[in-house]
Amino acid sequence: MSKKDRPNLVKNQELVGDVIDLTYEGLGVVKIDDFPIFVSDSLPGEKISFAITRVLNSYAFARVLKRLTTSPDRVISEHADMIASGIAPLVNLAYPAQLAFKREQVRQLFHKAGLDQVEVLPTIGMANPTHYRNKTVVPIKFQQGRLTTGFYRRGSHKLVPINDYYLNDPKIDAAVGIARDVLNRFGVSAYDEITREGLLRYLMVRRGYVTGQMMLAIVATGKKLPQEKAVVAAIKKALPDLTSLILNYNPKQTNVQLGLDNRVLYGSPVIHDTLLGLDFEIGVNSFYQVNPQTTAVLYQKAAEMADLAGDELAVDAYSGIGTIGLYISSQVKKVIGVEVVAPAVADAKKNMQANHIQNAEYIAADAPEQFVKWAQAGIRPDVVFVDPPRKGLSPELIEAVGQMQPKKFVYVSCNPATLVRDVVLLRQQGYQVAKPVQPIDQFPQTMHVECVLLMTRVKN
Repeated sequence: MSKKDRPNLVKNQELVGDVIDLTYEGLGVVKIDDFPIFVSDSLPGEKISFAITRVLNSYAFARVLKRLTTSPDRVISEHADMIASGIAPLVNLAYPAQLAFKREQVRQLFHKAGLDQVEVLPTIGMANPTHYRNKTVVPIKFQQGRLTTGFYRRGSHKLVPINDYYLNDPKIDAAVGIARDVLNRFGVSAYDEITREGLLRYLMVRRGYVTGQMMLAIVATGKKLPQEKAVVAAIKKALPDLTSLILNYNPKQTNVQLGLDNRVLYGSPVIHDTLLGLDFEIGVNSFYQVNPQTTAVLYQKAAEMADLAGDELAVDAYSGIGTIGLYISSQVKKVIGVEVVAPAVADAKKNMQANHIQNAEYIAADAPEQFVKWAQAGIRPDVVFVDPPRKGLSPELIEAVGQMQPKKFVYVSCNPATLVRDVVLLRQQGYQVAKPVQPIDQFPQTMHVECVLLMTRVKN
């Protein structure tokens, strides 16, 4: 749409329109003369009056003034502030409608790619879709004369104080508040992004879903806390269940929350949790799924789709600390995992030993580069499992898969857009979607949806 074709919208202009869709950020979509306007806390099927808050070349933002009609799927939540932060943009949508919306989101992506023959199953949800996260990283700032933890209002640097994040294990939220108050009592300074002075940046808490073991990491711009012994003693006293207290040094001016330099202030450098009958060692920087309840379902579905016979060579790409590979190890002849983060590979090897698994091997390498090397070396796995980051697979990895020609390719995806893109490319390498896609609600109350998909080789 050219600038001259778009409607002449101005800030604070009041309009009326129908909400026709939701964006990936959970914003309602209203169109005026085909020009999209994104409105927070509005749902498809609602007619609203709204005021324009910002106008850009190809879209605008607005806020609700009044709901003229209300969606039957709207729920009244005590946690509406989660919408403003973007932490939980769907708390206003009934949970069955969330599951249906996520299925439709996946279905539409396959439709737009011309893959209408791909069936998408109903989204698997949770019995209790709240307080499920086993990890949080919370910013900490000095506001109104004291240390404050909370969330940043969407699109701003304003930290809104909050004690109940709704998605976290309640004991994690309690630990954040207790640690913050202890640090405040000792006068420890918070980092200021403008002056670039101060010490505290974030508090990170992890808690084992099965074991109950808890880790608290204080992320700071310095390698030592003032009155450190006294601070540690006070935190230990206030959090008697604490397993691990870590000082994480992160002086860099980036959006990366955690540094790689960790010093144990108290207890163990790691915590343990149990997933699918296996013991996993989890450090500060370990990648471990934040919703262990649905992770168990996710990995079980991935193994079921692969229909393993027991004699396969399996490759686990983007293997992290070994969760998928170690789970399927009892169902195959051998597992080779590849992961670019060296500390995660070290964790995977420890987890392999702790669980007495002898038919797994883990390699520290970039997955696309390693796949190319394997293809050139003539390695032929029977089945490949991939669980890539949101950006999905690289063309190099997909091309190498085409050269290695595994019979089965199991894709665990946290981003259905890149999943569909990669399915199109894998089809060009001789693969087809062999079973219906299974969406899983790994992150209730958010727009995110996890998917598991099986592709099989149909031509050489």
